[in-house]
Amino acid sequence: MGGITVEDTASLWRTDPATFRDVVINRDALNEALAGECPPVERIRYLALLRRDTEALDEGFKLLPDSPDRRELLLILAQVKQRQYRWHDAAVLHEKALRTARTPEEEAYVRHHIGRRLFDEARFRSAADEFQWAADLYRVAGQPESAEENRQAMRHALHVHSAERTTGHSGFELS
Repeated sequence: MGGITVEDTASLWRTDPATFRDVVINRDALNEALAGECPPVERIRYLALLRRDTEALDEGFKLLPDSPDRRELLLILAQVKQRQYRWHDAAVLHEKALRTARTPEEEAYVRHHIGRRLFDEARFRSAADEFQWAADLYRVAGQPESAEENRQAMRHALHVHSAERTTGHSGFELS
């Protein structure tokens, strides 16, 4: 495999729109990418996607001080912590990522990830607020598709929040 491009990632994994969790589509291709030449941050992402959490965290934290893509690496490490139900650790990493944002688009990207974590924590109303904030920032940044994606995420989080309050069932049963 001669390296994976951004266009190829859609065939490797996707984000489930109901849960906002990443779902691996092609485990073999991810393993193949790890065995070949893979950019360092993508290596950490692939390890995380493959649930090789210890490796992802060990390598990711070693890479972090010198990484030119610190924000993305922080977000990947936060997802691993999130998956381990280490919400506070994930939140700390998200806050560090937020401090690296220099433009509305960069801040929106981090806020979207914060919304995903809050949704995962079953804090659906707070998740909706973060998705709305991301949508507003993307709109200001001239990114209408990303703004709409976050408005849809906000509506979904509000729907789950409302259904949970109305039915008394867990939001995850409803998403």
